Amino acid sequence: MRFPLKGRLALLLAALPLTALAQNAASGFPAKPVTFIVPFAAGSATDQIGRAIGQGVTEQTGQAVVIENKPGASAMIGAATAARAAPDGYTVLITTNTTHAANEHLYKTLTYQPVKDYAPVTLLGKGGQIMVVNPNSTAKSVGDFLAQARQAPGKLSFGSGSSSSRIAGELLQQMAGVQLLHVPYKSNPLAVTDLLGGQIDMMITDTATGLPQVKSGKLRALGVTGTARSPLAPDVPTIAESGVPGYEMGYWFAAYAPAGTPPEVVKRLNELLVKATQSAPAKQFYAQTGTDPATSTPDELARFQQAESKKWGDIIKKAGIQPE
Repeated sequence: MRFPLKGRLALLLAALPLTALAQNAASGFPAKPVTFIVPFAAGSATDQIGRAIGQGVTEQTGQAVVIENKPGASAMIGAATAARAAPDGYTVLITTNTTHAANEHLYKTLTYQPVKDYAPVTLLGKGGQIMVVNPNSTAKSVGDFLAQARQAPGKLSFGSGSSSSRIAGELLQQMAGVQLLHVPYKSNPLAVTDLLGGQIDMMITDTATGLPQVKSGKLRALGVTGTARSPLAPDVPTIAESGVPGYEMGYWFAAYAPAGTPPEVVKRLNELLVKATQSAPAKQFYAQTGTDPATSTPDELARFQQAESKKWGDIIKKAGIQPE
């Protein structure tokens, strides 16, 4: 149906106020405090980067950023909470590959939809992990631990509070030909607490959580999960060079808004968060944890997430993990 010129002009003029309102809302954003929902416990790597990025946003806008930790159910509680929030830009999910690449392959039923429930904002960083044991452990190396595991199949345990941590342990079992007992936690810091107390035997955690415990002497590092040694722990060998050739595992951080958030607001959030990665608090986080800064456009994050979901799905399937 073709409208006359007068009718087309009327439709165009009617749309202009809505466009102007959206642009004005974005230009004045944020006009009040913003909430960052972190689906892991306080002290986790995701919590740490969320707080650092939040400080960077506050420096730019003068508005407070409130960190709301909602751990549990493999980060599904926090992810679902963010998905149900008002799509106005004032609630942002600071999360990882756990919620947006791995969970859909680990669980038969999710309380959120990783794609349709969110508007991608930006990547925030990529990092590696570290394999740690209690200092009282007789395992002095990855080789020692694997030898003990082979002597007592299913007796040694490993804890995990994220999909990255869990899959790192599952992949180690598969590639090294050992059988370990998996003990799940709501977040990696909680698993570290039990490792410190001797309730579990080992865990592979993000460097942001594990490395400070290693440097303080509370935990012993056996190996790192990257293809090269970490500059923050050059004396710690890679797991690959410690008897498990080809072993590699890592994780990433990203920000998402609820689906339906206006594109202009998403664009503004992207600008604020990308710039926040260059703030002093963020640079300190990256330097102290060995995390690599990484940002993106919303479209780039959507494509990255799609590729990562396939990659994690392949790893999980190859490891023989059945969805729960």
